[in-house]
Amino acid sequence: MNLKTFASAAGLVLVMTPVCAQAQAAEHRPPITGISHISVYASDSAKSEEFYVHDLGAVKRSDPENANGVRYYFSPTQFVEVLPLPAEHTINRLDHVAFVTTNADGLRRYMAAHGITTPAKVESGSDGSQWFAVADPEGNKVEFVQPPAHPEPVNSPNPISNHIIHAGYMVHDRSAEDTFYQAVLGFRPYWYGGFSETVVSWVSEQVPDGTDWIEYMMVYTPEKTGLPPSVTPGSLGSMDHFSLGVPDIKKLSETLYFGDRLPQKNSGPKLGRDGKWQYNLFDPDGTRAETMEFQPVGEPCCSKFTASSPTK
Repeated sequence: MNLKTFASAAGLVLVMTPVCAQAQAAEHRPPITGISHISVYASDSAKSEEFYVHDLGAVKRSDPENANGVRYYFSPTQFVEVLPLPAEHTINRLDHVAFVTTNADGLRRYMAAHGITTPAKVESGSDGSQWFAVADPEGNKVEFVQPPAHPEPVNSPNPISNHIIHAGYMVHDRSAEDTFYQAVLGFRPYWYGGFSETVVSWVSEQVPDGTDWIEYMMVYTPEKTGLPPSVTPGSLGSMDHFSLGVPDIKKLSETLYFGDRLPQKNSGPKLGRDGKWQYNLFDPDGTRAETMEFQPVGEPCCSKFTASSPTK
């Protein structure tokens, strides 16, 4: 091979390398293993702390992602992030939901290769975590977090749970959300149901590499994005929620009652349409903290479970 031919071949390799790298990124999605956190706004930080620490038993820590926020941990990698309520605010109290991945930058590149608008790079926290945020088809903020290599243990004296098993938010268009969660990210159908057999109110999509799930809280209004004019603070707070898994709702009820840990607003215990016992607790701003048994005690309405439920 003469020098001219060699130079041409080398140039071809240099040109093709980014293309190959992009193709490789498109083929291999890093694992998405579960819920990382939900981020909510609070109008009174002291009241929020009472709810998350005293009532739910979470551990309060600083927020490596946002210096104005605090985190309430239920496990080394799962927490609720509480942010100050913005001066210009609506009835919305949800900032974002977030999922755990083993490789934040790899997932960012994968999503970009599949047509999702992503930031140019991941962000890094003082705890060693990495993350990035995107918008789902309806404009909701969704984060993907790579936890630190050695997360700090959580030693709570009185936790009611150490596992956030799902999070949910208001959704207008099920098929549009499925293009994001199922088609691009590989989430799997888990269960769907409603107050009646004919109207689907809740759609659960399980992460591709674990048992946690995202729940679409369906609304049927002319609007395709944003807050419908008819939505109330109470109904929105109930839709935008997170769920703590527990083995026994009866025992939880006793713990909350005899420990004087029931918040002012609560609902239950009751048997959900999915066949699982649950108890709904609400933070001071109305965000719902659903507690739910890991396993159903009977057949669910509307559809069967199509993936395994968490066990602990």
